[in-house]
Amino acid sequence: MNSTPVINQVFAGGLSLLKPEGQSTGMFKQRHNGLVRVALNGLVGDQHGDPRVHGGPEKAVHHYAAEHYPRLAEAFPDSAGQLLPGSLGENLSGQGLTELNVHIGDLFRVGTALLQVSQPRSPCWKINHRFEAEHMSMYVAKQRITGWYYRVIHPGIIQAGDHIELLERPNEWVSIDEFWQVQLSHRPVIEELMALAATKGLAEDWQRRLAERAKWLQKRVGEGG
Repeated sequence: MNSTPVINQVFAGGLSLLKPEGQSTGMFKQRHNGLVRVALNGLVGDQHGDPRVHGGPEKAVHHYAAEHYPRLAEAFPDSAGQLLPGSLGENLSGQGLTELNVHIGDLFRVGTALLQVSQPRSPCWKINHRFEAEHMSMYVAKQRITGWYYRVIHPGIIQAGDHIELLERPNEWVSIDEFWQVQLSHRPVIEELMALAATKGLAEDWQRRLAERAKWLQKRVGEGG
């Protein structure tokens, strides 16, 4: 990276109800202009509607590239007025970091906190309900503009305007975009799945799922399937 990216906005917040069925969601976050404390489970004061699949130490902080919003607005013009930084439920928003140049295992310093990229975000149906756009989550997934999660290596204080400084990159080939290219492939290469499963810093749940898929494919090949 030629220059150090900056966190433009920080978001956290409580729970709201999602139309039309009233499910609980933490997507409607509030912008914070002052200092925000980052603990091992994420930003203090942040909440999640379904803690079974959101939040926790391996999904502590969600980062989304602000430059994707114009692209989303063009693809979903009826929702363009709502597609602003923070509206996809991210905690950190900025420009200069995207799925193309952020890698699994990257270690960043933000303010006084140390954050490590643990996994991509898997977009879900709540995005469709949030924007009343039936296929938005599928578009986000297929375009590989999902954002990513950090685990918190060292708690600290962050605020808008902080630089996000890359300290360590243990995996040169596994960008978030490359992760999705392998994972979403209709006929993935078994060796690539196994290499992905062994990626240093990848969340254990993804390591397990990828390894199980590779073993299933190996069995099928062995059976002549």
